[in-house]
This record gives sequence, structure tokens and C-alpha cells, in this order.
Amino acid sequence: MAGAAGGTAGLRRRLGVFDATVIGLGSMIGAGVFVALAPAARAAGSGLLIGLAVAAVVAYCNATSSARLAARHPASGGTYVYGRERLGPFWGYLAGWSFVVGKTASCAAMALTVGAYAWPGQTHAVAVGAVVALTAVSCLGVQKSAWLTRAVVAVVLAVLAAVVTACLTDGGVQASRLAPGPDATVGGVLQAAGLLFFAFAGYARIATLGEEVRDPARTIPRAVPLALGITLIVYAAVGVAVLSVLGPARLADAAAPLADAARAAGAPGLVPVVRVGAAVAALGSLLALLLGVSRTTLAMARDRHLPHSLAAVHPRFAVPHRAELAVGAIAALVAATGDVRGAIGFSSFGVLLYYAIANAAALTLAPAEGRPVRAVPVLGLAGCLVLALTLPVPSVLSGAAVALIGTAVYGLRRGRTPRG
Repeated sequence: MAGAAGGTAGLRRRLGVFDATVIGLGSMIGAGVFVALAPAARAAGSGLLIGLAVAAVVAYCNATSSARLAARHPASGGTYVYGRERLGPFWGYLAGWSFVVGKTASCAAMALTVGAYAWPGQTHAVAVGAVVALTAVSCLGVQKSAWLTRAVVAVVLAVLAAVVTACLTDGGVQASRLAPGPDATVGGVLQAAGLLFFAFAGYARIATLGEEVRDPARTIPRAVPLALGITLIVYAAVGVAVLSVLGPARLADAAAPLADAARAAGAPGLVPVVRVGAAVAALGSLLALLLGVSRTTLAMARDRHLPHSLAAVHPRFAVPHRAELAVGAIAALVAATGDVRGAIGFSSFGVLLYYAIANAAALTLAPAEGRPVRAVPVLGLAGCLVLALTLPVPSVLSGAAVALIGTAVYGLRRGRTPRG
């Protein structure tokens, strides 16, 4: 009866390994390649590829911990659920708070990326329109979202393959540009890794969709590393290609790194294709982000950490429609006034805190529960904390402030309703 009334009924398990992997790819591929390479190069200089490797190692640890936890706790909410079940209510709440706030900023950043590439003169208007359109798509059901994401991933991979081919077959390629120089410092490399981590965080979408995945104990542990592995290969190829053509200094100053690389490689005809690919990639990331944030919002609303009305599941489409509409509305508001570069650092801090809690939760798994090798969550936990603290100072301060505000809200709520 609750489901028929649009209440808090459970979601339907419709996604297999392929669709779950594609949703992860749609969230990861695009965000880093088209947005984070330039600021990461500005931080690391010639150490950019080392920063990419560090981000990949931390992401692997996080993905492994998340996959094992998701198989054990296959419910919507991701680390919000794992922290609550394994560490206690506060840690689950803090993870959910960090994820929802940080990833809502990411939604706005991806929408602004769509506007910047599709119609630079009307960036904010296009960004708001993109949020509204994709919120509508996500409300029609998770399978329709998976189908659209599949098309987006195919287009983006084709564009990236064309750029990599053009760069690596150009006569001006210099392998010496890939070697770390004296400008690469430990602090710069770690800061670049923290910024590039923004690009790898999409595998969380698979875990947060745990309640809609068929046979989660089998599907999630397969889909997460598969999506992460494919993304790493793509990012490494793009990073090598762009860096070998532009060099670290030109890459750091590039407003549109892949377009600039195609132009420098003597393929100006690819530039409009890259612009379209960037817009499509950002749309794919935005769709996957809206799915993930709304599911965590659903889980928190079920526990009344957010308004309980947001826990409603649509009786026909079997999606958390009120949570999706609320997230879409906030993301559209931020996109109307936001800034892409600032959102990356802010989002990275929140997501790194989120995964630090995931790794801590994974340490509590028993061997019979599928606990990974202990070094994996230990390295993941330490890596998340180090990368979070080496982000640009404004990102650290704003992220810490949001975490403190969330903690205060939790304390006030517990003080009023001790059992809530």
C-alpha cells in the first residue's frame, strides 16, 4: 500500500554487470579528462602522471573496500549505510552528509561544463537547462538512465580515441615531456592527485545503486573494478597523449586541454568534435551524479536525517522521485551562480572524507564477510586523509566548515530526539 501511494517501498533490482559498469563509466569518464587535467597540471607540473597514478591507487583501494561493503550491504545509500552499520550512526551520517553536499556541487560543476562547451556565452542558462532535463530523465526510471548513459559512454570513448590517435601520430610529439622534472614536488603531486580523484569517484554510483542491482553480491564486486580499470586505461592514454603534445606548462594554462591538444597536433577539424564530446561527457557525468546523490538522499531520508518525505518511491517508475527533484532543484540553483574550478576542490574534499569512512568501515569486515587484504583499506584510509589535506587551502577550509556544520546539525537533532 505504501508503494502504491508513492511511499517508501523498496526499489526494483534491474541492473546487471554491464549496465552497472556503464553507469560507473558514465560518471567517471569525462569529469577528469575534460575538467581536472589543467588544474592538476598547474599543481604537479611535470609530475602530472605521477599524480594520476597516486589517485588511481587510492581509488583502487576505495573501490575494493566499497565493492566488498556493497556486496554485504546491498541497499541504496553507499557509505552512508556502511558507516551506519559498521561504525555507528554518526559516521554513517557524516559520510552521507559529505557525499550529498559535495556531489551536489559536482552536479553543478558538470552542468556548467556542459554550458561552457556547448554555448560559452550562455553557460549558466545551458547549465540550468541540462540539470532540469536530466532530472526529468532520471525520474523516468533507472533503466532508461542506464540506456542513455550507454550511448553517452560510446560517444565519449570515440572522441577520446580520436584525440589520442591524433596526438600520438603527430610529428611534434616529444616523449621527454612525460618525464618528471625539478618542478614536480611532493606537495604538488599530492594536490594534483586530490584534484584528479574527482575524476575517479564515479564508481560510487554503482554502490549507491546497490538496491537496484541484480545479485549484488556477484554484480557489484565485478562492476566496480571493471569500471575503474577501463577508466584508468582511458585516463592514462589521454594524459600521455595531451602531455606529450602540449607539455606541462601549456597544459596547465589550457582552458580546454583536449581541444588545444588536437589543434597543436595539427588536427583543427577535431576541435568542434572535442567540444561536442566534452558536452556529452559532462551530461553523462551529470546524469550518473544525479542518480547517486538522490539514492543517498533517499537512504538518509528513510532514517529521518533528511525530511522523511524525500523517502518516497514512485509507484510506477520505482525511483525516489522526490529526492531526485530536490537534488535537481538545488543543483540547478548552484549551477545558476556557481564556478567550475572551485566546485572541483570542494567536491574532492567531501568525497575523500566519504571514502575515508568507507575504508574504516571495511576494516570491520570479518574474513567470512569478504574483507579485503587489510593493507587495502588501511592504505585507502590514509590516502584519502592525506589527499584531502593537501587540496588547495580554500577547498580544505570550505570542506572542513561544511563537515563541522553537518556535525552540529547532527548533534542538535540528537539532542532533540535521542532515539532518532
